[in-house]
Amino acid sequence: MSEPVRPPLTAVEIYTDGGADPNPGPGGWGAVLIDPATGKTREMSGGEPRATNNRMELTAAIRALEALKTRCRVRLVTDSQYLRRGITEWIAAWEARGWKRKDGELLNVDLWQRLAELNRGHEIRWDWIKGHAGHKHNERADQLATAEIRALSGERVASAPPVSAEVSVFLRVAKPKGKGLWAALVLRGEEEEFLSEEVPNASSPNQLDILGAIAALEILPDKTKVAVYTGSDYLRHGASRWLPGWSKSGWKTKEGAAVKNRELWQLLEAQMKRLSVQWPEIKGRDVPELLEVDRRIKEQAKIS
Repeated sequence: MSEPVRPPLTAVEIYTDGGADPNPGPGGWGAVLIDPATGKTREMSGGEPRATNNRMELTAAIRALEALKTRCRVRLVTDSQYLRRGITEWIAAWEARGWKRKDGELLNVDLWQRLAELNRGHEIRWDWIKGHAGHKHNERADQLATAEIRALSGERVASAPPVSAEVSVFLRVAKPKGKGLWAALVLRGEEEEFLSEEVPNASSPNQLDILGAIAALEILPDKTKVAVYTGSDYLRHGASRWLPGWSKSGWKTKEGAAVKNRELWQLLEAQMKRLSVQWPEIKGRDVPELLEVDRRIKEQAKIS
């Protein structure tokens, strides 16, 4: 007698991210689950008062897989090589050694053991993508994780920004031989525009960062959804966290001092009010588009 035909497994796509700030410190994880057949999505997130980047990356995958009620065919996408290589390359050897590494203790053993159970319960393809490279579902998982970290850190968290951006802006600055340069790569779908300017009187990279952001945003139509990628925490934190407080306090810091570069911040604030601007956090400096801006700005510095 032939065996009964089993129904096909339900397909699911999952994007996960996790982190801690500082590391270790308050941690957050986020996951986006997608039904490819309908496009329907589900978002999940959580946090721990003290965690590490790696624990949160593992937790994101575990919680997402635990949410599946039946055996599924899963494509799980992560920007963590620790997670992907651990589950696809290293875990069999760890388990064979009694959950130990060759050179001793295995960190996060409780999470690896749980993830191994879940991995056996589904058909999973583990894919890696570069983080902060403009993929909307990866960016959304990062936003969810970051919001959890900020909540645990006692920071006021605004409503989550739009998942997708119509325009991506990549900013870099340089000060070769005392000259100030900013450059911006603006991507609109398949269209690319490169902006740059030499600023002789710029006294600091911070001024150049704000000037570059203002110039890149000025060229965009009202209500455009834009994500600005920058390696400058000063610019990113100022624009995404500090501006509202500065504006309400008469442009004074918490200590009562005058906000530096006030005029530039006010110009940037005006641009942000007419647009929908996200400031995604960049975990590393290896974002391809930023590296391309670095290359171009160095070339320009040699020419000028």
